[in-house]
Amino acid sequence: MGNKVKLLVKLILLSTIPTLLLWLPFALKLESFWGIPLPKDGMATVVANYDGPLFIVVAKTLYNVEQIKNLVSFALPAEYYAAHFPLFPILIRVFSPLLGYPYAMISVTLLSSILATYFFYLYARGKTNAQNALWLTLIFSILPARWLIVKSVGSSEPLFMAATIASIYYFDKKKFLASGIWGALAQLTRSIGGLLFVAYALYIIYTGFRNLATINTKQIFKGFNVKKYFGLLLIPLALLLLFCFYKIQYNDFYAYFNSGDNIHLFFPPFQVFNYSASWVGTFWLEEIIFVYILAFMGLTKLIKKEGGIASWYTGLFFLVLIFISHRDIVRYALPVVPFLLVGWSDTLNTKEFKWLTLALIIPIYLFSLAFISQNVMPISDWAGLL
Repeated sequence: MGNKVKLLVKLILLSTIPTLLLWLPFALKLESFWGIPLPKDGMATVVANYDGPLFIVVAKTLYNVEQIKNLVSFALPAEYYAAHFPLFPILIRVFSPLLGYPYAMISVTLLSSILATYFFYLYARGKTNAQNALWLTLIFSILPARWLIVKSVGSSEPLFMAATIASIYYFDKKKFLASGIWGALAQLTRSIGGLLFVAYALYIIYTGFRNLATINTKQIFKGFNVKKYFGLLLIPLALLLLFCFYKIQYNDFYAYFNSGDNIHLFFPPFQVFNYSASWVGTFWLEEIIFVYILAFMGLTKLIKKEGGIASWYTGLFFLVLIFISHRDIVRYALPVVPFLLVGWSDTLNTKEFKWLTLALIIPIYLFSLAFISQNVMPISDWAGLL
């Protein structure tokens, strides 16, 4: 029991210390750090980072159109908030009586990142030994820098990633009801959660029928126990119930699809290199090629290492990723980072990479600090968000 408590404390520290250090210059209201100018608004800068305030709006109104219109003046239509799925805002609302909405938001993010770290360790521990799993967890606490950023501001990614890793972890353990519950939570956090169910369906079909050429068809169906997978249906059911709720609040079952410029999938693939696209806006995009390289190589290594459901989910996610046209492609790739780290684990556990990680701490920190200082929503009046 004592060892489990010690492990839990380590995981909590690994998750929270980078975030607390990132908050420190803002909390102290430093004018600059390492030459980087900082806003003078203190922790309000952290709270105001995109898209945190938008989640506060959902938390306070639960998509009530009239309340949205009267709450703030973000010059956004009420339907826009349908793209911000409800689980993260609901948790903000739950904690708000104790902390107020802004600090409830970053507290939920912090707690969610701890949960993501915990399930990442469990997953990594199943693929390698305890020492290597803990090292991978340390890497996961700071890499990529975009992950460090989203788990240090108000964002739904940590909650989504915690639920996703947990769902895949339990699917791996053949605990399909638990997998379905966590998958449903992921679905209620971000729209991309539906990919979990697609990956599960494809994997189940593939494993159920891969011996079709060697055995009788009747034997396949006889040995295929559909009932044990019923828990996974909670994932599409969660989405259906959410759209029914949208029908009540917006009088539009398809409100998510009518929420505006929130769906960034475009054909043909690689439209992210279209500098004129509305969510790209620059031709300085070469690093995206390296993102694709690292993701694809990590996927191939993951397939060789375990070839299970994580490989299927990562492969499907990567396929979707090449159709996303958005400058912030790393943020969109975050849900598969935990599994890519396991794929790259042999490299990441080398002595050379451990020294490299030590050298990267400063640039990761400085990039994250600069990003948070500038990625701020303009809010002239906080009254409606408190």
